[in-house]
Amino acid sequence: MRYVREFKGFAGIRLEADDIGSAFDPAVVILHSPGQTRADWEAVALALREAGRHAINIDLRGHGGSEWPSDGRYDFTACVEDVRAVLSQMRTRPVLVAVGESGWIASAALADDDVTLAAALVLVDLPAVQGLRGNSAGTEKFDSRFFERFAAQHMPQHIAESAASLSIPVLAIGGDDQKLLAEIPNAENVMIEDSGLDRTESFNAVLLEFLERKQPRFVPEFREGSDARTFRDALGCFATGVTIITAMDGEGKPIGLTANSFTSVSLDPPLLLVCIANNAGSAPVLREAERFAVNVLQIGQQPTSNRFAGKGEDRFATTPWELGEFGTPVLTGSLSSFECERDALHEGGDHFILVGRVLKAMFEPRRDPLLYFRGKYRRLHFA
Repeated sequence: MRYVREFKGFAGIRLEADDIGSAFDPAVVILHSPGQTRADWEAVALALREAGRHAINIDLRGHGGSEWPSDGRYDFTACVEDVRAVLSQMRTRPVLVAVGESGWIASAALADDDVTLAAALVLVDLPAVQGLRGNSAGTEKFDSRFFERFAAQHMPQHIAESAASLSIPVLAIGGDDQKLLAEIPNAENVMIEDSGLDRTESFNAVLLEFLERKQPRFVPEFREGSDARTFRDALGCFATGVTIITAMDGEGKPIGLTANSFTSVSLDPPLLLVCIANNAGSAPVLREAERFAVNVLQIGQQPTSNRFAGKGEDRFATTPWELGEFGTPVLTGSLSSFECERDALHEGGDHFILVGRVLKAMFEPRRDPLLYFRGKYRRLHFA
């Protein structure tokens, strides 16, 4: 399947792309280098489709079929925001393939929200794909002077600094006559040498090998008795908030642990439940506690979540808290807190299910939640 697709870029500018392949396949977004158009990357996009990938081959602003802004803006910030806008309109997190100077644009676009916007980043040095370069039609309005200051020794430095801060997988593909991307920290680096072979084929082979490892096409499957990690990963696809369960032990000292297995049970009577691992250090106290508190965390409490998920430190020594009205530790500044008395306890395999009757609840409507999805903290994204 192939059709022309439009995206809304920064300030509503129209960006045009070729949508090639099935939307059910893993997505790859291609950003050509300034001075090219998406036509230069059509062969790569088609190869991705043949390999079971969904290619979005997009024109930068002022290139090809994309709109040139009426205010003439082709500055770095506008290009970065274009990329962020396109990624936010994708149905799934794609792998982003960025060529030449677009590598810096892509790295900056992902710097703060990489795990929410993209699955991986591929940075391509133009000499690595020399055969794809050409005088593209539709770039007559493009002013390259903005990018000249970032060329040569400056561009690789900025790309390296931005890419090194990312937590998603990064692949840098360089050419034999310009090894500028070979020193990016925390990235896989591959050099495509001029061996007389078609560089497009060599590039496609490198790209597809990386995609198969980092964005596999097959759907992982768990069956009883198979790898428990697959089961855990499947459960991790359910996005949750993050809570800290607290109580007082028999000596009057506060205890607590991080948990995301939390849900409401009933409004009348007001019931909720949490699931506690049997081997958790605080499990014996929570099994016997007549009262406990559930503290739902806000985005600024990620360090607190890590502290209560770890071992070997006094968790409450550096955590603001107060004794609640019903004798349970309540963490100050939480998104919400529920003081509960134990209503029931049920065994559940390697966990136990603690059901609480809510005695008091408080919440802060001006804060955003700390989220957890696929083993990583996330932040709320407003469409």
